[in-house]
Amino acid sequence: MKRGENLLIVAASERDADMLYAVGMFVPDPFIYMRIRGRNSAVLSDLEIGRARREARRCTVLPLSRYERRLHDAGVKRPGLADVVALILREKRVRRVVVPPSFPCGLAADLQRRGIRVRPKRGSFFPEREQKSDVEVKKISAALMMAEVGLAEGIQVLRAAKVSRKGRLLYRDVPLTSEKLRAVIDTAIIQANGLACHTIVAGGDQGCDPHEPGSGPLPAHKPIILDIFPRSQRTGYFGDITRTVVRGHPSEAVRKLYATVLQAQELALKRIRPGVPTAEVHRAVEDLFRREGYETGKAGGRMRGFFHGTGHGLGLEIHEAPRLGPSSNEILKAGHVVTIEPGLYYPGLGGVRLEDVALVTGQRPRNLTRFEKMLEI
Repeated sequence: MKRGENLLIVAASERDADMLYAVGMFVPDPFIYMRIRGRNSAVLSDLEIGRARREARRCTVLPLSRYERRLHDAGVKRPGLADVVALILREKRVRRVVVPPSFPCGLAADLQRRGIRVRPKRGSFFPEREQKSDVEVKKISAALMMAEVGLAEGIQVLRAAKVSRKGRLLYRDVPLTSEKLRAVIDTAIIQANGLACHTIVAGGDQGCDPHEPGSGPLPAHKPIILDIFPRSQRTGYFGDITRTVVRGHPSEAVRKLYATVLQAQELALKRIRPGVPTAEVHRAVEDLFRREGYETGKAGGRMRGFFHGTGHGLGLEIHEAPRLGPSSNEILKAGHVVTIEPGLYYPGLGGVRLEDVALVTGQRPRNLTRFEKMLEI
C-alpha cells in the first residue's frame, strides 16, 4: 500500500479477510475501519466496543453511537454508515479514500453523493498479507494441525473398515459412505477448535473432479481423496492437507499414478525458493507428468490428467496470493506460505492428489506438514 493513501473498509471481519487482518478480531456485522494519515481506527456499535478495546489493539476504537447522535442532532433522521463515514472524513479533511475491490457498490455510490471520492485498489489491498510473520506461520501451523487431527481420525476409520464381497467398505457392519467419514473428520476438527467446511472425501471416479466433496458408499481397492482445509475458530487462519489412500489392494496402474504424483510434489518442493516465478514451479510439474506419459486434455466430455494449479497461498483465506499455476505471474518471496498439491485424474482409474504446506525461506523451504504419506492402508 502506498504511503499517504487513506484506506477505508466497511465489512464484517467474520467474512472479510482484509478486515480481520486490519483489526484482529471477529465481528459478525459490517463496521468501519479507516487508516487515515497512517493512523488506524475502527468504528463499532456499543455492543462490540468493550471487546474491541481489548482485542483490536492496533486501532483507536470509536463508538458508532457517538456519530449517529451527532448526525441525528444535525437533522439526519436515520443516519447510515455512509453518513458516519462522510462525517468522520470531513472532520479529518479527507475527500479521497482507497477501498478493497469487494467494497459494496451501493455504499460507494452513497459516499460519492456525499462528496467522497472512492477508488478501488487493484490487486491485494494489504500486500503485506502475502509474506507471513513468524506469528502468522505459527497460526497456520496450528490450523494445519487441526487438519491433521481430522485426517488421523478418518484414516483410523478407514483402517478399521472391512471390504465387502461387492467391493465396498463396511464400518461396523454398515456401508461406509463419504458423508459418514466426512462427519468423523469434521467432528474431530471441531473438537480441536477448528471449523471444517466442504471437506472432500471422494472415492473412485468421484475423485476425478478435484472439488467434488464425495457422496455415497466408498469403494475398496480404489483411490480415496481426503482433502481437509479447516479454519481456526480462534485466529481465522486456515490449514490445508490432502492425502490419497486405498483401503484394500490398489492396482499397479494406481500405484504408478501415486508414485508419479509423489515425485511431482517432491520436485515442486525443491523448486520453492525466493526469486523463482510461480509459473516455473507449475511448468516443472507439467513437464514431469508429460515425460511419464500422463497427458492432459478432454476425453469423453471430461478433463483428464493435470488440469489445476500446483498450489496457492494460504493464510486468512483458503486461496490467496501467490498462485502457482500456468498463468501466474508472481515471484516467490521469503515468508510466502504456499500449498504444493499436484494431482492426476483419469476416469476409470481414479484420482490422486497429495498436498503439503510449505514456508518459503531464504534457503530450502520448510514443510509445515507432518502427516505421513501412504497409499495402501
